[in-house]
Amino acid sequence: MASRRCLFRLLSGRLVPQRSQPLAPFSIATRTLTSLSDPLAPPAPRAIASPRLYYPSRCHFATRSSGDEDDEEDEEEHYDDEGSDGEWGEEDEAVAAKKPSGKTEEEKVAEAAEIGYKVVGPLEGDEKPFKPYEPVFAVVQIGSHQFKVSNGDSIFTERLKFCDVNDKLILNRVLMLGSQTQTVIGRPILSEAAVHAVVEEHALDAKVIIFKKKRRKNYRRTKGHRQELTKLRITNIEGIDKPETVAVAA
Repeated sequence: MASRRCLFRLLSGRLVPQRSQPLAPFSIATRTLTSLSDPLAPPAPRAIASPRLYYPSRCHFATRSSGDEDDEEDEEEHYDDEGSDGEWGEEDEAVAAKKPSGKTEEEKVAEAAEIGYKVVGPLEGDEKPFKPYEPVFAVVQIGSHQFKVSNGDSIFTERLKFCDVNDKLILNRVLMLGSQTQTVIGRPILSEAAVHAVVEEHALDAKVIIFKKKRRKNYRRTKGHRQELTKLRITNIEGIDKPETVAVAA
């Protein structure tokens, strides 16, 4: 029994916290006067526990190329979802005159032949190339596109080089000819067939908006594109027997 009481006293003495001794009044007054006499100083910077938190959000390098500056300027541009006409600027409908290519006539003719046409010359003032409709069709290839045309039809192709408005063209890459009585298929083209056309206009297609975005990368690019086109009017188809037109009695 006595051992239990001794053990209880020993444990209770350790668990009771020791009281702090009060400071002398002289020391408290001295500290108060010294704190009032010192000017207010900014708080000392806190020490950072981990060096990982000290890295800035954006790094700046001493050496920088011109391309990086252009990218930063593009990133700062803001794209408006609603958009406005003044944002992109008003573009002239007429296509600006092309600069001279510096190629010889032989090179121009060879490049035009690869595309699938030949420039004959300008249209004369008193010349009338347009004829009444004939029940004949042809499939021609201009560049990488194929068109089914008849006499009097108008087609839009990509901008053709080395030709101006009112120039006469010969489309010599004919793949197929057809009428009410016969059909002629080339392997792959018909060497004796030809389709005559006249350049009516050089124009621009409707604007197409190209928008690119990468999520969570602060990357957005918006551009506009208008494809250059050439309008052709088909005037005649050669290389196939045309049926005689019969006048219909009224």
